[in-house]
Formats: sequence, C-alpha cells, structure tokens
Amino acid sequence: MIKAHRVALCALLALSSGPSALAAEAAGMVKVAKGQVSIERNGKKLPAAVGSLVEVADRVRTGADASVGVTLRDNTLLSAGPNSLIVIEKFAFDNTTQDGNMSIRVRQGTLSVASGKIAKRTPESVDFHTPTSVLGVRGTEFVIEVEGAGDE
Repeated sequence: MIKAHRVALCALLALSSGPSALAAEAAGMVKVAKGQVSIERNGKKLPAAVGSLVEVADRVRTGADASVGVTLRDNTLLSAGPNSLIVIEKFAFDNTTQDGNMSIRVRQGTLSVASGKIAKRTPESVDFHTPTSVLGVRGTEFVIEVEGAGDE
C-alpha cells in the first residue's frame, strides 16, 4: 500500500512540475500547422507540429503551401502564411503582473497579429521588425508582409 502511494505521489509531482516548468521557459506554442512547417533552434531543424513549444531565438519557417498559428503566453496570436520566416527575438511575460515585452522579426512572408496582454498593457514594450522597418504596436490586429528572400 505504501509503495502504491509513493508511485502515485511521484507521478503527481512529475505531472505538476514537468510541463509547467517547460511552459514557463517557452514563449508560446504551435496551435495550428498546415503543410511543411519547421522550427529552427540551435542549428537544428525540428518539425513544428501542433503542441510544439516555441522558444526565444526560434526561427519559425513555413513552406510554399504551408501556414502556422502560434499562441504566445500572453495570448498574442501569430499567424504566418506560405514562405514565411519569423524569428522570436525577445519574449518575456509575467502572468501575475501582466508585465512583459516582445520583439518579433519578420524576415520573409506574411504575418497576421492579434495582440495580447503585453500590447494591451504596455504597447511600447512590443515591436515587430522587418528588413526595412520597425513597427510599434498601437492597435490590436494588423498584418505585415515582407517580399523577397529574408534568409539572413
């Protein structure tokens, strides 16, 4: 009987500390992925399936007939279309205070954004970069399109 309680306690501790510890380090999660979508992390190319964590410094890339939807921890929604390359350059969010900041680089393709808690609380803490401009967030929904190869 004691052994069964130990096993149950160990399982409960693993469930309560495992995924939440990982989620605390992640910027967000892939919610939708269609076609060839990958996450490039530390020089490795990983498939971006639904449920994949997206971390700071990750490059999210879509193929010619692909699209991806990522929900960041502050509920910002990022939707990238075909032939897109998006880099999560900076992301920090405190769920208790709602404080945070983010910087997203759109190197190529299209990105539709529905801003989350960070932009609503402190819009000056959010920016999006393209090869030719820096965009501050003052609205709640917008689209960015970058033409040409931005694979630098």
